[in-house]
Amino acid sequence: MALRRHTGFYCFLFFLLVQWQSTSFAQTASYSKAQEKAGKKEYAKYCASCHGSKLKGIHLAPSLVGERFDQSWRGKPLEFLSFHVRRMSKMPVANQDSLSDETHTNILAYILKSNGLKRGDALPINTTALDSLVVPRLEGATYDPDAPVEASAEQVALLKNLPNVTDEMLNNPSPDDWLRWGRGSDGLSFSPLKQINRENVTGLKPAWRRPLRPGSSMSAPLVHQGVMFLHTFPDTVLAIDATNGNVLWRYQYRQADRSSSKMGIGLHNDKIYVPTSDNHVLALNAKTGKLIWNHEIDMKSSGAGRGRYQLRTAPLTIGNKVIQGVTASFMPKGGFIVAIDGDSGDELWRFNTIARPGEPWGNTWNGLPLEKRSGGSVWHQGTYDAELNLIYFGVAPTYDTGPLLHEVDKAGISNSALYTNSTVALDADTGKLIWHYQHLANGQWDLDWAFERQIVTVAINGKDRKVVMNVGKMAILDALDAATGEYLFSVDTGVQNVITAIDPETGAKTIDPAKLPDPDRPTVVCPSALGARNWPPTSYSPQTKLAYIPLTEICMLLGPDGAQILTSGVRISPAKHPDSSDGMLGRLQAVDIANQKLAWTHDQPSPFSTGILTTGGGLLFSGDIDPSLKAFDDSNGKLLWETRLSAEPTSSLITYSVNSRQYVAVIVGVDNIHVGALSRTYESFSASLGKPHKAPSKGGAGIWAFTLDEPES
Repeated sequence: MALRRHTGFYCFLFFLLVQWQSTSFAQTASYSKAQEKAGKKEYAKYCASCHGSKLKGIHLAPSLVGERFDQSWRGKPLEFLSFHVRRMSKMPVANQDSLSDETHTNILAYILKSNGLKRGDALPINTTALDSLVVPRLEGATYDPDAPVEASAEQVALLKNLPNVTDEMLNNPSPDDWLRWGRGSDGLSFSPLKQINRENVTGLKPAWRRPLRPGSSMSAPLVHQGVMFLHTFPDTVLAIDATNGNVLWRYQYRQADRSSSKMGIGLHNDKIYVPTSDNHVLALNAKTGKLIWNHEIDMKSSGAGRGRYQLRTAPLTIGNKVIQGVTASFMPKGGFIVAIDGDSGDELWRFNTIARPGEPWGNTWNGLPLEKRSGGSVWHQGTYDAELNLIYFGVAPTYDTGPLLHEVDKAGISNSALYTNSTVALDADTGKLIWHYQHLANGQWDLDWAFERQIVTVAINGKDRKVVMNVGKMAILDALDAATGEYLFSVDTGVQNVITAIDPETGAKTIDPAKLPDPDRPTVVCPSALGARNWPPTSYSPQTKLAYIPLTEICMLLGPDGAQILTSGVRISPAKHPDSSDGMLGRLQAVDIANQKLAWTHDQPSPFSTGILTTGGGLLFSGDIDPSLKAFDDSNGKLLWETRLSAEPTSSLITYSVNSRQYVAVIVGVDNIHVGALSRTYESFSASLGKPHKAPSKGGAGIWAFTLDEPES
């Protein structure tokens, strides 16, 4: 995302963190002293502004050394890394100079030197010759994630007796299970389990740990009657015994595309539905992991340049439909939501998240033809109300903001850009739009309203109303009537400075004109494009009637310097948030939904890197960059328990019960862009306060499960 003139590749390297299959080669890669010396200078010229003088990454640009490099490239042919260096440098950036093959090779040599590889023979400039060279593995790596699975008789019986997942189970899940991303169809990330509670949480101990293959992922596990299902890197699904971490079966999808971060899988009947990195949806047999069908989503656009379709969300299963959101950051015609038949894999319906010319709301794109409209990505899971038969999704803004910045002077034309930054409510049977509500028109800051839509019942003026509420990157909670989309109320957590007022009747936001992007008028905007909150989910407890939001207090400077994410002409660089002057970058904010006001706050130096989990035991669990897993009293924010983790927790938290024993599970050490950026932000922030953050020892990627040493009966 740190896009610099001349060097598109070097600032988009996070797209390159790809896990390739292990291959043995006889010759270890080396380089000459001359290549290393020249590469150091060329790196400083073309790369250091994004990735840092020491290759450790800046803001959203990832590190090119250490664990990130080890996880991505060791044990693989050097040609893979070289291919992406050359390919990504050709991305269409304004006024880009063409880099020579020799320059590419020199920079590659310097990256190798910086990761401890020894000098020797010069790197060949001919890329074909690089296929016979390998980046050596580190000593001591003994775990083989592809080892054959040999299930015991007990484990075979566990799978054989696994019942189908019914509609009733999905809409009213057993307290023991975690069947959807967010646990239930309402997306609350709340579990009624209470064996682990405020009184005994200090007795939590590790129950088991399962190593995972390192790579880019943001997937949350699901649990059904003692079997855990996890979508992990690269495009791999595991079935795990949820009591001990033993693998029951493994399915790995083989594809040529680079692996993308995905949030999870869907369950229904006897099937698991899996999104892939090359935009297919698979159906696997839940008991065996065998492939049942493979559906390639018709993207209907070849795209160009920076554009790319991706599947990030976990499929939402409703009846016999598998509903999948599609991201389309720079793709002409934008993103969409598609429904697939769960038995056959055939497409049933499609809803386009960019309004079309000549159709309702098609005149909200400043008069742009359809081919010039992009964005409207569906990054996050949907939720479902069975009573209304409505599904709710959030739609992201566009990155191509320049053509929308100033409204054209044409009758009947606006630049609000529907359905970006909107909640859309669709008929689950047909995909027909029932209602929409735009939370922020013409978003110019990459401050999405694209996350989970939680369904709760709230008393409004003394009458219970079914409400759909969500919290965007600016950490403003908006609540809408679930049936009609009528605006009900907002609660601003106070970390943003873009919106100066919210209309109490309509929810329309008034924008501070000084915060509109202008490269000739630098301005600090809070929060940063990383978001005061991002994709890790919020939680709502029906017991406390509080919503819980993990926040990071960070801002950005819009001006002529920094990373170029948007097309309005401004660049983005980090800036401190005024509320972080106390040394507290992380903030856990409780919101009183019943009274529509802020409740308690917990501040801490380390930002939160997982979603929030609340339970019937009066607990709130969260993970952070420290790295640690913590449990709080959900009524007042008092810290009750914490444990040090072996690596940063990087996904959503879940809890489940098997054989009357409750567990809390967390994934650690699995990369994704958001957590990587948070980690670098925390390191920079701590250093600025004269309190350098000591990076934790890296215990590798894995999933941990905790339980009570002596659980109550």
